[in-house]
Amino acid sequence: MNRRSIIFIFMLAIIVTFSAQSFGWEGAVAVGLRGGVTYYMGDDFEESLLKHSFSVYGENYFTNRFSLESALNISRMAGEEDEVSFKTDLTGLSLLGRFSLLGSKAFRPYIAAGAEVVSYEPMIENEGIRPLDRQDREITFAVPVGGGISVALFKNLLLDLRGLYHYALHDEMDYTAEGAKDAYVTATAGLTLVVPSNKDVDNDGLLRSDEKKLGTDPKLADTDGDGITDGDEALKLFTDPLKMDTDGDGISDYDEINVNKTDPLKTDSDDDKLSDYEEMTAYKTNPLAADTDGDGLDDYAELKTHGTDPIDKDTDNDGLDDQEELLTYKTDPLKNDTDEDKVNDGDEVNKHKTSPLIADTDGGSVDDGVEVRRGTSPLDASDDVILEVETVGAKIILDGIEFASGKSAISEKSAEILNKAFTTLKAYPEMEVEIQGYTDNVGRYSFNKTLSQRRADAVRKYLIDLGVDAGRIVAKGYGPDNPIDTNDTAEGRARNRRIEFVRIK
Repeated sequence: MNRRSIIFIFMLAIIVTFSAQSFGWEGAVAVGLRGGVTYYMGDDFEESLLKHSFSVYGENYFTNRFSLESALNISRMAGEEDEVSFKTDLTGLSLLGRFSLLGSKAFRPYIAAGAEVVSYEPMIENEGIRPLDRQDREITFAVPVGGGISVALFKNLLLDLRGLYHYALHDEMDYTAEGAKDAYVTATAGLTLVVPSNKDVDNDGLLRSDEKKLGTDPKLADTDGDGITDGDEALKLFTDPLKMDTDGDGISDYDEINVNKTDPLKTDSDDDKLSDYEEMTAYKTNPLAADTDGDGLDDYAELKTHGTDPIDKDTDNDGLDDQEELLTYKTDPLKNDTDEDKVNDGDEVNKHKTSPLIADTDGGSVDDGVEVRRGTSPLDASDDVILEVETVGAKIILDGIEFASGKSAISEKSAEILNKAFTTLKAYPEMEVEIQGYTDNVGRYSFNKTLSQRRADAVRKYLIDLGVDAGRIVAKGYGPDNPIDTNDTAEGRARNRRIEFVRIK
């Protein structure tokens, strides 16, 4: 093998070494020059002579501790015995694995072993006499083993001190083929220039130079441990790869993006003045919607200003949305009956058309709730006052009913009291009554009895004509019986001429 072939093989080995980069200090590559001495270790000559040894090499750091070196080595070994000496020029191509005993960059003792292809040309001569013989250049294999120390001089410049024992597989490197296999030792010092790797060794989408700028760990794809790779954080999401929670709202970037769909760059994704964390943990509101319950009031206003429930559009459950109560009806969204008339605000507005702010909408002296329950109109003051016959047996004189003397025709002046009787029957639909007619004792008893019956029947008919079920009203005349005053005076007789409204059911 000629020298050109050896150089080609060496360059190929350098390319392979540099193309097999790994990562970080571990993936760095280096080039260097080495110089020192070679010492012959064979037994064919008694005395060994120190000769030169030089190397140019490239190295790749596969891990923090292990590297692989390709080197072109040029050296000479020599020895002599009596007046006979030899010298052999060696040209070698080596591949050497190195394992550091420490992970430090500043000080790295290591052990080394590998393989070497050696081209050698031995020559033997007598002292002071013309060389007798020179062998043809041959090729053999050697096994180098040993160790050394690497010391950092500057940031990327290393001083390397090394000693290697080279065991050759041939016994003709010292010209002779006698004795054991040939061997030699090299002791060298070298300067190594390290070129850090810029590859994305942790597969996070960032080159080492990018990670250095960001301050992230080039050996860890997810520096902050939030479940998102540094590359995605820096290049796609623009979150901080050094912080699990970029916006500091108490929710990790991963949960914001993949679980909650909130903005990891904003503490308040929906701009409602409540942080996403508060919304999710304290208030259970939607951090993506400023108005969680859709009532027209933002969550912050409901919580901090109005005291309403941001996840229930109708806080007091009265049938009106909180916003309607506050802005349209001016009612209290925390009370379902603002005016305390025992009708909730929603029913007042939507069903009865009464005012939820005024207990007695029609101003007739009876609260809306009472009117609603008894069946009178809370919008009509005229029906507020009814007859007080709430219990069975209760009776009341229908003052104001007038009849012509000796007749049963009802005068128009009687309408007011009769309408009140009708309102009473309407307010109590289960009520049944007896209309009782009475006269004074002037005249024949039979006439007065008949007249009282006719007058009671007239009142009954009037109420039926207004719409009361006939089965609910009984009419009965009692004539002059059961007087309530004396018949000896005009005033007493006037009081005895009466119509009574009696509840019988």
